Amino acid sequence: MQNIALPKKIEFTNGANAQEGVVTVEPLFPGYGMTLGNSLRRVLLSSLPGAAVVGVKIKGASHEFMALPHVKEDVLEIVLNLKQLRLKIHTEDEVRLDLKLKGKKVVTAGDIAKNTQAEVKNPDLVLAHITDEAGSLEMEIVVHEGRGYRMAEGTKRENREIGYIELDSIYSPVTLVSIDVENTRVGKMTNWDKLVLNIKTDGTISPEEAFNKAVEILVNQYSSLLPNYQVAELVEADEKTEEVVVEDEEIEEEADKDEVVEKKAKAPKKDKVKKTKK
Repeated sequence: MQNIALPKKIEFTNGANAQEGVVTVEPLFPGYGMTLGNSLRRVLLSSLPGAAVVGVKIKGASHEFMALPHVKEDVLEIVLNLKQLRLKIHTEDEVRLDLKLKGKKVVTAGDIAKNTQAEVKNPDLVLAHITDEAGSLEMEIVVHEGRGYRMAEGTKRENREIGYIELDSIYSPVTLVSIDVENTRVGKMTNWDKLVLNIKTDGTISPEEAFNKAVEILVNQYSSLLPNYQVAELVEADEKTEEVVVEDEEIEEEADKDEVVEKKAKAPKKDKVKKTKK
């Protein structure tokens, strides 16, 4: 019995900006478009590593239900704004970022002091407004790497500092994934699947890189379900599957030949003209 054919075409198309992209996979065995699409979507949204703010210490604030002098936002609003901060960190350890400002000013993520271990990807994000020249804002932002979503209770420390505020953290770098399954033709069969994935990220990772990481996670998870000797057999089966793909191409060629023969049969016959030499 022939193995299920593997997709022959995987195409990446850029979207309106660097954060958006479209992945097209075809042809897929009937029903496999939704099967693979749902798996990839769940992994993309929940399992990719990313960085997020896990805590903050603001000068003059002992808890989140306070107001700061000469600052428009209260501490709770500042905390909510910090949760939208998108970063890329280059270490598995905790990173501390400093922000110190004085005077009347709109405070943005770009005002955070530069750090070799972390990059701010949305520097235009507004964090707060200092409304008077006498006002100031100082805070220490704690960033960590993780996956998915973690509640503040999961990041509590044993030796908690006074004034340190824990945050619920959203680590996922992928913000949106939609899937669409269309019909595609393989030879004379028109019920094969074409999977279209629309991916949008937060800018810390490209859509293509996110897709590749999701595929890698799924491959590792599924491979772990098989004994080692069966993994070797699976590789051999993949090599044999290439033969099935070739057969599909031959079917398409035969279909094209039949179409040409049919057109020739329907074409009107021309009278033969004999040429004689003088």
